[in-house]
Amino acid sequence: MADKTIVQLAVFEAPARRVFEALTDSAQHSAFTGAVASIDARPGGSFSAYDGYISGKFLELEPGARYVQRWRASDWPESVFSTVSVELGEKRGVSTLRFTQQGVPEAFAEEIAQGWHDFYWDRLRLYLEKSPGR
Repeated sequence: MADKTIVQLAVFEAPARRVFEALTDSAQHSAFTGAVASIDARPGGSFSAYDGYISGKFLELEPGARYVQRWRASDWPESVFSTVSVELGEKRGVSTLRFTQQGVPEAFAEEIAQGWHDFYWDRLRLYLEKSPGR
């Protein structure tokens, strides 16, 4: 099965620590996405998001800075996983998120790439603006 790599860059007017926490804390993740998330943010810890549509495990985690996940969507072929890498940098309270997802099944790549913008980066940006000092 052919696969694709998705590479994206997102900028948030918030400290990297806040961006990282929103992505890796079950309550905050659920709050900004509007869907149930269960996240055990530690190497080997499991996660699920969007009411179980997304699931996987953390492979690496450096709090506030980066993480790597084994990631899959529930409508992908059985036992197919991708690797998601998120790296955060910060300058003067503005965070840059570098995102890479390797091994996305080709048939799903365009939808998944757009989904990161629509269901993650845009919603996370709004969430951080509404709760800046959290």
